[in-house]
Amino acid sequence: MVLVAAATRASSTHAAPPAPGEAAQTLRASLVQVQIALRNNPRAAQAALTQAREAYAALADPLRHYAPEVDETVRTALTDAEAAFRRGEATAFAVARARAWTSLLHGSYLVVTGAVGAGDIATAYNWLPVREFRRATRFARPNADATLALDALARGATEPRAALQAIHADLLDTYQARLNAALADLATADARRFPARRAESAALAKGYFAILAGAFEEQRGAAQRAQADELLEALLASALTGDGVPAAMAQVTDSLRGFRAAPLSEAEQARRAGQMMRYLRLVPIEYGRGVRDGRVTIDLEIREAATFYEGAQAAFDDLRNIFEARDSNKAAQAAAIFDLLKRDITDAGEQRGVAAPEDVRARSDRLIALLAELIPAEWSTQNSAADFDVIATALDQMEQAVARGEYGLAESARVEAYAVLESGPEAKITAFAPQFKNTIEGYFWFGHGDHKGLAALIQQKAPLSEVRMTRRLLDAELALAQEALKGSDSPVAIATNSGIIVLREGLEAVLILAALVASFRTAANRHLRRPMWIGALLALIASLLTWLALRGTLSLFASLGEKLEAIVSLVAIGVLLLITNWFFHDVYWKGWMANFHKQKQHIIKGATGQFAGLLLLGFASVYREGFETALFLQALTLEGGAAVVLVGAAAGMVLVVAIGLAIFALQARLPIMKMLIVTGMLIGFVLVVMVGNTAHTMQVVGWIPLTPIRWLTFPHWFGLWFGTYPTAEGLALQFAAAAFVIGSYFLAQHLHKRRLRLTTHSA
Repeated sequence: MVLVAAATRASSTHAAPPAPGEAAQTLRASLVQVQIALRNNPRAAQAALTQAREAYAALADPLRHYAPEVDETVRTALTDAEAAFRRGEATAFAVARARAWTSLLHGSYLVVTGAVGAGDIATAYNWLPVREFRRATRFARPNADATLALDALARGATEPRAALQAIHADLLDTYQARLNAALADLATADARRFPARRAESAALAKGYFAILAGAFEEQRGAAQRAQADELLEALLASALTGDGVPAAMAQVTDSLRGFRAAPLSEAEQARRAGQMMRYLRLVPIEYGRGVRDGRVTIDLEIREAATFYEGAQAAFDDLRNIFEARDSNKAAQAAAIFDLLKRDITDAGEQRGVAAPEDVRARSDRLIALLAELIPAEWSTQNSAADFDVIATALDQMEQAVARGEYGLAESARVEAYAVLESGPEAKITAFAPQFKNTIEGYFWFGHGDHKGLAALIQQKAPLSEVRMTRRLLDAELALAQEALKGSDSPVAIATNSGIIVLREGLEAVLILAALVASFRTAANRHLRRPMWIGALLALIASLLTWLALRGTLSLFASLGEKLEAIVSLVAIGVLLLITNWFFHDVYWKGWMANFHKQKQHIIKGATGQFAGLLLLGFASVYREGFETALFLQALTLEGGAAVVLVGAAAGMVLVVAIGLAIFALQARLPIMKMLIVTGMLIGFVLVVMVGNTAHTMQVVGWIPLTPIRWLTFPHWFGLWFGTYPTAEGLALQFAAAAFVIGSYFLAQHLHKRRLRLTTHSA
């Protein structure tokens, strides 16, 4: 009756239509209500079915636009559900309900991606909530990558292509996890002889695969996709009859083996590999603590061993297709050892038989050695994220032990978490985020500020609520430290550096143009200025297009993350070193300028092609500086974002335009050479900062060693502004860059004086 009244009120009012997420949840809940009331309360079931149809009516238009075939599938499923309701067939209704819901999810996926492709961000925002998430575990937590990608797209902080990649990865990863969960539920329902749940799980699996089918076909081909469709259809048929479900399940599992709808990024692969290896090393440690003299003495230690095993197994499953591509035999051997370890831990947990700790350790060591051969070398360099994951898992176990009153085991888990911190991220925290070090240490041990540390609380056998409070504070500090380790820069510093680069390169372009057009002041040859101005203007446009092209190209490699930043920064540093050296040795003015003047004289003396020649000369004189600027700004963009860089570049360009007007329009005599010397010095400063930030990034990704200077500390802003951190490698590289700039200047001065002396002696 409540549902009938609600439906009546909804139909009698003229409120705004519900948001897609709200309408989808109404449809889903209404269909569940129908299934609950199917036999006992037909009137309530009918009202709920009507409400489901009304909810879908609010969703239909965007589906018809972006996914008409899915709209038809949902309508058919709702019709089948109503027919099953009228026949009173609970199993058939469960199948139709699962088909309607997964089809709606499929439609939402197509609406969101289609809307992003069409530039309709509002529709994508509205429809993204019509989705599911992975089942949360301590190893796989729900993420918001799709939402964050839409936010970034709306702010102009990312390109549509990159946003779509993130959305695809998030949603496909989610629905593959839901597909695996549905297959697991199907096996459980079949074992317990629950026919409706068994059929519903099979229908859900089929529906989730429909969302993934495009990616499956792209990776495996149309023939294997068709075969997978047939196997899932056969599985649903077996689930409906209850015959041959295990065999059908095995065929589906074999068909999907090694398939990953949303391939992990390189950074995520490294993170999962790091998790896997760390968890595996902890398995024999926990198992050995829990077993003595052939029997289990501490049950919680076996559960902890099982927890770490599950984490390692989950990571292995995520990476298995990559391992199989590298060496299928070794991957199969690793999978077999995983099965043996699972048997050992399960048997010990159920007291059916207890393997010797040395046997478990031997298997773990063999497995770790095998996996070390399968893991690419570059994955081993990015491990901070995996360290933080393992720390979180150990702290989870600490809380569980406190909840059981087992404070000795809680202390063991706390020490384990701290050991991972000390052997992994602590060195980077000391070097790059020292402001968090003492706070983290305090929360781990005996306290910080007014809050007691975990060691003190466990020692005092404090209640779980107090332990949880300190744990939350510690988690917050660890999260801030982890974010700081990724590298960050002051937006003002980045904008300032971009302004300096634009001003410097712009001054050079102005000086070159001024020198070239200086002889075109008489009435007889003033007309020769025009093609050069046109060429300069075209060079400015080409420079802007170059910046956009470089940015678009680099966005294709966004999955490289900090590695891309390091690569681009290294290229920019190389060019900066080169032009700084050229400048101090007068190559610009004695070589580059002489070449321009020679070309100009050749063009003027020519009888034909004069206009085109001068246009190209004006273009070349400006575009060289524009190309360098576009390259340098890419490195800064990867550090601080396009908006910050463009603000600084705009400020620098305003100064360049003002100087250009003063020179060309007002005929002002400005100390250009002195200005170039000053900006050259500023460029040297930018070079040193860029070297520091690049060294930091390379240490974060593991490309160069990290040796913290523990007795040396810098304030946090020092790193943000100057890229200077207390590490031996970073300081050495910055010193070398500064020495190069200063040494190049003094060497140039020495050579200049030597040339003067030789000239004087020869005269």
